Amino acid sequence: MKDNLTELNLKFVGNEAEDILRYFLNLYGDKVALASSLSIEDQVLLDMLLKINGNAKIFTIDTGRLPYETYSLIDRTKSFYNYNLEIYFPASTNVENMVNERGVNLFYESVENRKLCCFNRKVEPLKRALNGLDAWICGLRTEQSITRQNLEIVEYDESNLLLKINPLLHWTENQVWEYIKENNVPYNKLYDNGYLSIGCAPCSRAVEPGEDIRSGRWWWENPDTKECGLHLKKVEQNELPR
Repeated sequence: MKDNLTELNLKFVGNEAEDILRYFLNLYGDKVALASSLSIEDQVLLDMLLKINGNAKIFTIDTGRLPYETYSLIDRTKSFYNYNLEIYFPASTNVENMVNERGVNLFYESVENRKLCCFNRKVEPLKRALNGLDAWICGLRTEQSITRQNLEIVEYDESNLLLKINPLLHWTENQVWEYIKENNVPYNKLYDNGYLSIGCAPCSRAVEPGEDIRSGRWWWENPDTKECGLHLKKVEQNELPR
């Protein structure tokens, strides 16, 4: 499959997101999963997946520092769909060592510290969640960030050695909201308070009028560093946290 990426991406030009999901569900079965951050995009994909297959594999990562509203959404999603998301947690020893060595809010001090925190709280549990899968599904869109302009619908994730599927890659934010409203999809109430991108509580804030979608994430950093490490095509050895 890795060798047929160009052919696959040509195959999906103009296809509906549901068609892309159905293709990979039929191809991989329980070896493909949605990695959900509980964003509006991931809630759309969750709704689509469960309408195709009520037993589709969907997981999320509880970093230990999520906003109350995100935890509330997990419960509302469970109730609405009668479905339990798999929840992965960071390795406690890694987090304890990091916080004891660098402080509880280390991420404000440097990009290196922030990436270390993201690695321990997000990347490491993601690697465990992806273990044994052939592909994972994400809610990435090119409109979200300058770091996501060159993505494709189907990519090979060299860091995790499996396919990565981006069915909503060319959707606009308006399209996402239209789907949510038309299908009554549960969403994080922080979006109603000016948030456009929601991660951990201390690293997310509301966005001012005229600011870009990702400006509320790690707002103290430059735009070209605003990735947590989950969506890098390949992490080089010298980029790994130490």
